[in-house]
Amino acid sequence: MRRILGGATVVALLLGATPAAAAARPDVPSADRLSWLADRLGRQTLPERDGWAADGPGTTGGSAATPERTRVVHDRAGLVAALGGDNAGNAADATPKLIYVDGAVDGFEGPGGTPLSCADLADPAYRLDAYLAAYDPAVWGRVPPSGPLEEARVRSVANQTRQTQINVGPNTTIVGLRGARLTGLTLMIDRASNVIVRNLTLVDARDCFPAWSPTDGEAGNWNSQYDQISVRRSENVWVDHNTFTDGDNPDSAQPVYFGRPYQVHDGSLDVTHTASLVTASWNRFTGRDKLLLIGSSNTVGPDVSRLNVTLHHNLFDGVLQRLPRVRFGQVDVYNNHYRLGGEDFQYALGVGVQSAIYAQSNFFTLDAAVDPADLLYDWGGTAVTERGSWVRQGGGAARPVDLLGAYNATHDPDVAADAGWTPTLRRDPVLPAPLVPLLVGLLAGADRLPV
Repeated sequence: MRRILGGATVVALLLGATPAAAAARPDVPSADRLSWLADRLGRQTLPERDGWAADGPGTTGGSAATPERTRVVHDRAGLVAALGGDNAGNAADATPKLIYVDGAVDGFEGPGGTPLSCADLADPAYRLDAYLAAYDPAVWGRVPPSGPLEEARVRSVANQTRQTQINVGPNTTIVGLRGARLTGLTLMIDRASNVIVRNLTLVDARDCFPAWSPTDGEAGNWNSQYDQISVRRSENVWVDHNTFTDGDNPDSAQPVYFGRPYQVHDGSLDVTHTASLVTASWNRFTGRDKLLLIGSSNTVGPDVSRLNVTLHHNLFDGVLQRLPRVRFGQVDVYNNHYRLGGEDFQYALGVGVQSAIYAQSNFFTLDAAVDPADLLYDWGGTAVTERGSWVRQGGGAARPVDLLGAYNATHDPDVAADAGWTPTLRRDPVLPAPLVPLLVGLLAGADRLPV
């Protein structure tokens, strides 16, 4: 069994377990010795009407897992084994799987538990100092890198992908026991529908080998590859009560090369490549740059009528952009709390090509330097529905705000006020925005569920 979060005896009595059962906890739990409460949480399915992931067949994850496919894992090797045993092929394992994470799972853990460094994953022909010398724009010019050093970097990325990208198959639930952490890894949900990820702290999915992209923006940019959770070509995915952070390795602490920050992190939760029917609820995103990219390309094609996502009761705390940035999808954004500020803040809602954001009753706590007019950014979109927003700026009183009106008053061209749809998949009534900060602050993030 596993220790119940605080007041174990009281919680156990309320939920029907005996005080003796709640108190008897071995140091290292196994699947057959989990508490009744943990088992119930692990087998919980997405409630009806709880966002886009409730559409179609709904989202049940690994709730039907047999005892043989119900595991408690403590390290990378155990996680890969629980997902099917072969990381390269686990994405095709559709057998229902219920996986509890206990403690810290490190993506940079090698065979036998040996820790790996970026140098261990580098191709023998790759060295960062040589890469910087070869592709300095003053020497190479502003054309994409090519040749042996870039090829060695690409091989190094392939090495890291095999190590730190953990492939998740269909019909899977991954839930953290109290204090569970996934460090330095990506959960890749690709062609793997019906997946649930809950109660995990995801930390520092760093890229050892960022790519220099000299044509990205006016001055070029460093771009990294690895998200903390990536959803591609999948449907019915529920991401709930997780915490996303870079820990003690923020991008703000990275060096500057070629006049641009050496960015080693990508997104927190990206939904791309025709994925759809995703609900992200009660998550906490803290101290990160890029968060939620919905749609990876402006190309009109298979993403049309896809990329439908619900974001509700999430906390965006000290983050900079993509909250979310949307292309094509119908994205419902309601009852979220945004705590934003700092000189590097960029925007909250990115209105991209053919996007249809419906933003309702969100609360924005801003420092004095953030203008509410800059919370929206036009990435080539034409319309957004925005209503019921409130703002508290620079310690002042909370007040209702027309974000779209403020944006249109200071930016051209105007963004239209009707995204062309009305959400119907909402489990509970939408709360007035002034109630959101207290509720979300108390309940969003990992370790708020009773396991």
